Amino acid sequence: MNKVILIGNLVADPELRKTASDISVCTFRIAVQRRFANQQGVREADFFNIVAWRQTGELCARFLSKGRKCAVVGSLQNRSYDAQDGTKRYITEVVADEVEFIGGNPNGSSQYNPGDVPPPPEPSSSYTSNTGFTQVDDDELPF
Repeated sequence: MNKVILIGNLVADPELRKTASDISVCTFRIAVQRRFANQQGVREADFFNIVAWRQTGELCARFLSKGRKCAVVGSLQNRSYDAQDGTKRYITEVVADEVEFIGGNPNGSSQYNPGDVPPPPEPSSSYTSNTGFTQVDDDELPF
């Protein structure tokens, strides 16, 4: 199983790019404080590279900014590349499946506009019979 759950603050503004096939990819870095303080009484932080694809990436680029707190659920991924000096470099990053924006914008202003996100769907017109079961149309089943 490969699952990561992190809560931290953005170190810098996210960067949004498009692939050659026009797929959005957003990268950002978060600082996550460790649970316990070191011997000097200081709580250190670990820094993680996050990659969010498609709509998740577009939303991250739109609503996240430096200092903003977010929760990331995803998986670890390792990759490598050859640097210009000929050495092989390795990168470990979190590929985000879910990103939740926590708290307000750190500079006090809100970039969020409720009109930006569509309202949730209306509940289905199913009803409860006298037997306690809910009748559901087969077209509404997710499988």
